[in-house]
Amino acid sequence: MDEAAATTAQSRAGRDPDTLTALGCAFRRFGVPGRTLRYGGRICEVTPTHYRVRGLSRAARLGDIVSCRIHGREHRGEVVRISSDDVLVAPFERDAEARLGQPVFTAGALDILPHESWRGRVIDALARPIDDGPPLIRPAAEVLAATPRTPAALRRQRVATPFLTGVRVVDLFTPLCHGQRIGIFAGSGVGKSTLLAMLARAEAFDTVVVAMVGERGREVREFLEDTLGPAGMRKTVAVVATSDESPMMRRRAADTAMRVAEHFRDCGEKVLLLLDSITRYAHAAREVATGTGEPPVARGYPASVFTDLPRLLERAGPGEAGHGSITAIFSVLVDGDDHNDPVADSVRGILDGHLVLDRAIAEQGRFPAVDPLASISRLADRAWDDDRRKLVQRLKSMIARFEETRDIRLLGGFQPGIDAELDLAVRQVPIIYDVLQQSPKDGPSMDPLGDLAGRLKAKETSRDG
Repeated sequence: MDEAAATTAQSRAGRDPDTLTALGCAFRRFGVPGRTLRYGGRICEVTPTHYRVRGLSRAARLGDIVSCRIHGREHRGEVVRISSDDVLVAPFERDAEARLGQPVFTAGALDILPHESWRGRVIDALARPIDDGPPLIRPAAEVLAATPRTPAALRRQRVATPFLTGVRVVDLFTPLCHGQRIGIFAGSGVGKSTLLAMLARAEAFDTVVVAMVGERGREVREFLEDTLGPAGMRKTVAVVATSDESPMMRRRAADTAMRVAEHFRDCGEKVLLLLDSITRYAHAAREVATGTGEPPVARGYPASVFTDLPRLLERAGPGEAGHGSITAIFSVLVDGDDHNDPVADSVRGILDGHLVLDRAIAEQGRFPAVDPLASISRLADRAWDDDRRKLVQRLKSMIARFEETRDIRLLGGFQPGIDAELDLAVRQVPIIYDVLQQSPKDGPSMDPLGDLAGRLKAKETSRDG
C-alpha cells in the first residue's frame, strides 16, 4: 500500500482513534515497512503564509515537521497550531505552492545531529549545506538527537575565567568571561555587524558558531570570506537565513545555531556563539505567531515572542560539570534608536551585560561607536582586581565630566586652572577616545591597558617638556 492509499484509508478512519490504531496494526501485520507507513492528511486551506491540513490532529505535535511533494520536489513545513479538526502548518519555503487536496505526511521532530566535521561549513536553518562542500557527515543512525534543554541552574558551572577579545573598548570597560551572554544594542547603520566581526576573531575559543538571521544576502560572503577569512572559517560553523527567506527559516536558524553550539559545549569545548540579530529572530517569531491568530500585546509582538526569547537565550552560558561553555554575543537592533522597545528591554533583562552603540559617537567618526558610560558587563568583577576597578572608575568619571561640560566648552565658558579635574579630563579624554578607535584592519590588541597608559604617558611627557 503506497502513501496516497494510506492517506485515503486514514481519512476514512477519520475521527475514530480506535479504527486508526487498528489500521496501523494491520499494516504492521502484513509487513509494511515503518518508513512507508506514515500518518497523513490533505490540505484544506491555503493562505500566503500558512496552510491547513485535515486529518493530522491526532498524530501531530507542535513543532513536528510535515512534508508534501509538489512538482516532484519535497517541501517541508512545521506544525504551529493544532485544533480538533486540523493542524496549521508554516512552510519553510516561500514558493511552496501548496494546493487544496495535496497529501501531507508527518516526519516527526526535526533532528539536528552536529558532527565535528561541520567546522568550516555553511548550513541553512534545516542543517543542509549551502556551500560547495561535500554532504555533511552525520552521526550514526542509532545516535538519538538530544532534546534541546537548558542546564539545571544548580548544576551549571560558575562563570569565572576572563578572556581578551582584542577590542580595546570592550576589554577596558566591559570585560567578558567564558560562558557570559552579552548583547550589542544599536540602531541600524551604527556598526554592530562590524563589531561582531571583530569579536569573532577572539583566539580564546575552540569553536565559533555564527548565526546570520535575517541578514542581507550581500553581506554573507563578505563576512565569511573577508572578516573571518580561511583561518577563522576552519573553526567556524555558519548558519545562514537571509532576509528574503520565510519567517520559519529565520526563526529556525537561531535554534539550529544553538543546537550546534550545545553539541560542541557538551564535548567539553569553549564555544563562541555570535547571533546577528536577535531582533530579526523576534520579528520572524512575530510573523509566525500572528499568522496563527495570536493577538499582539506589546507594539505588535504576541506574548509567545517573550516566552521564546528567554527559552532561547538561557540555553547559552556555562555547561554542567565536565562540559564546556557557550559565550554568546547577540546583536539587538533597536527600532528607531529606542533602547526601551519591547524586544530590547526583554533581552537586556536576561543577558549578563550590554554594549550600547551610540549614533552620535558614530557620527563623530569614532568606531567602534561603543558608549563606555552606558555599557555594562555584569561579570566585570570576575576580570578586575581592586586596582583595575579603581582605574576604570576613574576613567569613566573623567569621560562623564568631559561629556557633561561639552556644551559649556563649546560656548567658551571653560577657563583652564579653575577646576583641576576638568583640566585633566580636557587633556586626557581626547587621547582615550583616540586609543579606543579601532577597525578590523588594525588587528586585535592584546594589551589594551598598556596601549592606553603608553599614549597618556607620552602626552603628559610632551606637555611637561
